[in-house]
Amino acid sequence: MNLARVSIFPLSGALLLPGMDLPLHIFEPRYRALIHDAMARDRRIGMIQPRGVGPVPPLFDVGCLGHVSQIEALDDGRFNIVLTGLARFRVIRELTVPTQFRQVEADVEQAPQEDEVLHAVERAALEQESRRFADTLGYVVDWTAVSRLDDTALVNGIAQIVPFDPAAKQTLLEADTLSERSERIIQLMQIVGRIERDGNATMQ
Repeated sequence: MNLARVSIFPLSGALLLPGMDLPLHIFEPRYRALIHDAMARDRRIGMIQPRGVGPVPPLFDVGCLGHVSQIEALDDGRFNIVLTGLARFRVIRELTVPTQFRQVEADVEQAPQEDEVLHAVERAALEQESRRFADTLGYVVDWTAVSRLDDTALVNGIAQIVPFDPAAKQTLLEADTLSERSERIIQLMQIVGRIERDGNATMQ
């Protein structure tokens, strides 16, 4: 196990994956304190989704450690930052701390040594379902640019931006392989697409 103390930013619906960027606007005092602390140490923050609501909601078991790769300090104390995903982590326990922000002891995964790739048929299926999904929801997409993405950027980029509910997003984060994440995306797109075509509410 690779145990580490991780300062966390619980945010429902926000998905960070290794190698991907997540822009965030930081305005709450406790998370301003989190940013100050991270910048004074190693610039690392753990993104994780809460399981519920309330002042101290329970957390999902798995999150993603991120590095503050860009930061803009605003005059009123807020921040615009970009977090770059480093590695997933699994919460072992929450720590009792005096800080405004929450901290956990976590088992941090080793970063993959090389990018995963999809089989050609998997890539084709994902692109086909993505086009169908975008058409159903009325999204305008530059498919030429999409076709130039490598498999990791394609799968993880879709996972971050699709309008799925937090539990569905969590299943994408917890997928152990790129192929598994791609298959889950396709399944979820098909479910949401059917809901949209039936004229009901989306999963978002």
